[in-house]
Amino acid sequence: MRHFGHISPATREGLFHREPAEFTAASPARILAAALGATLYSPAVRPHLASDIRKQAARGVVSMVLCLEDSISDAEVTAGEENLVRQFAELEAQAREGGAAELPLLFVRVRTPEQIPDLVARLGTSVRWLAGFVLPKFTEGSGTAFLEAVAAAEEASGRRLYAMPVLESPELLHLETRVEALAGISRTVNLHRDRVLALRLGVTDFCSAYGLRRSPDMTAYDVQIVAGVIADVVNVLSRADGTGFTITGPVWEYFRHQERMFKPQLRRSPFLDGQAEDLRTTLIEHDLDGLLREIELDRANGLLGKTCIHPAHTAPVHALSVVSHEEFSDAQDILSPERGGGGVMRSAYTNKMNEVKPHRAWAERTMLRAEVFGVAREEVGFVDLLTAGLQV
Repeated sequence: MRHFGHISPATREGLFHREPAEFTAASPARILAAALGATLYSPAVRPHLASDIRKQAARGVVSMVLCLEDSISDAEVTAGEENLVRQFAELEAQAREGGAAELPLLFVRVRTPEQIPDLVARLGTSVRWLAGFVLPKFTEGSGTAFLEAVAAAEEASGRRLYAMPVLESPELLHLETRVEALAGISRTVNLHRDRVLALRLGVTDFCSAYGLRRSPDMTAYDVQIVAGVIADVVNVLSRADGTGFTITGPVWEYFRHQERMFKPQLRRSPFLDGQAEDLRTTLIEHDLDGLLREIELDRANGLLGKTCIHPAHTAPVHALSVVSHEEFSDAQDILSPERGGGGVMRSAYTNKMNEVKPHRAWAERTMLRAEVFGVAREEVGFVDLLTAGLQV
């Protein structure tokens, strides 16, 4: 699979200076963690889930979570498990008939550790379509059992299975317990470093603890109590010294038009330059201008990828994940072998200072993102990428 693999080769060639690389479920974990992109959540009880998975793959989705937790009621858990087994069997049957399309990385969000080996056993040979599990309300106390269950399921199935813990517990949010909660999570995930693909943020649960809900005009970073938690999670768990994990961005909850209280945040100029005013209007009407701003703030705060609950959110996430030609140029200069001794240089775009040693970690992360999302041509902006991603 590859990002933007759903658009035609000719269109892709016109957009990219360096096209996104192909990857598979067997690719190194560092590649898969960076390539998750817009991870689309779907309730596990959907009756045509296998068809939905194939449809979203054709639209450019490369990772999905099939949810047995908060997206379904307590009474639906058994039916959800049974449906997952049926839908995976359908994917397997289609593959044996030679008609299987390329599928996204598929994860199951469970409620308890016991579900993990049970589901893997029930999936049988169709477990080959499973990339791993999403572990809810992850703490040091609960996390060990979850991660050991994933390890046991992997051994029993003979297939590599990853874990993505969700950081959403009250202990992490509350100031008096946050430091120890983060230290405990760090101890737990480091014991299973090879198995933990990424850490996900449960911002909806953070807001719930205080009876808050952000409006479509506000990002998670405008809710200061949430922004503080995100900063501390990145501080402890996503350092660029080799000890950090990929942290993914919080969910954007909105996908339908509501009456606005504030002026739209999406500037007209990039859309007018690209002759895409209609696209700007569509994004505003669907409350996606706030999403675009939040994606930019995610990356500025050290997050990569994003939890998504609606297919309309995936194209904006991927378009804004592509490395610009300017970013790529700066990263190349900083990582150039002749700059190994450090120093400062003017950027090739002559608009900033590139300082080799302080900017090196940024450059390395940028080049990893360039590998999986590609590098846009010099004249190509996010509107061009977004338009291409939506025209399928």
